[in-house]
Amino acid sequence: MSSTRRASSTAAHDAAEVQLFADGACSGNPGPGGWAFLLRHSASGKELCRAGGEPQTTNNRMEMTAVIRGLEALKRPTGVEVVSDSIYVGKGFSEWLPKWKANGWRRREGQQWKPIKNEDLWRQLDELLARHRVRFTHVRGHAGHSENERCDALAVAAYQKYL
Repeated sequence: MSSTRRASSTAAHDAAEVQLFADGACSGNPGPGGWAFLLRHSASGKELCRAGGEPQTTNNRMEMTAVIRGLEALKRPTGVEVVSDSIYVGKGFSEWLPKWKANGWRRREGQQWKPIKNEDLWRQLDELLARHRVRFTHVRGHAGHSENERCDALAVAAYQKYL
């Protein structure tokens, strides 16, 4: 799955200035969780890597937090390719987010409107997506993708301090 959040008018704008590899992990769901990201500047190869954790959270929250922290680390509006194994994050920002916003940050469940899960993080992500030109690339988790494996190991190490 690959999708672009905002359409660009030129191929130059479609080229990612940076790649953001992001992953989250949780021991139990909910339970102690960790997140990690690796930002890589496409032209220079320069990298920035960070990780953190929370004592009680969910896997989806950690997946989102990794992307949010990575986008927050950018100092100016940037073309970003987000690379993640999280279908939740990818579908969230490319398919679900526009509908949630249009419906007052609610989702339809049967005949009723319910609050969306992780609304606080979706709102943060929405603000960051408005600032940057972001496209999402899905990779299979635990399938040998070196940057995804690296982020996963850092996220696991981040939550292990809470065990």
